Amino acid sequence: MNKKIKTEAVDSLFDAILTLKDRNECYAFFEDLCTVNELLSLSQRFEVASMLRDKKTYLDIAEKTGASTATISRVNRSLNYGNDGYELVFNRL
Repeated sequence: MNKKIKTEAVDSLFDAILTLKDRNECYAFFEDLCTVNELLSLSQRFEVASMLRDKKTYLDIAEKTGASTATISRVNRSLNYGNDGYELVFNRL
């Protein structure tokens, strides 16, 4: 875990997210919390991670998601050398 993000404020945010019960509650909370662009960026990274996991090429991913190769590379690095957060979620979906 990255010690730079482990703060009381981040703990509080995660505790708040963990109280959400369904997709509608997520929409309401995240629309208030994030800008449209922030939310779209997060969802784009998640889609990129899913496609990388499915062994899609950078070109295919860029065409489908509109993500830059820098974003795709960053997500790929997280998949390969991160904290396995993506894998944890993918295994639960």
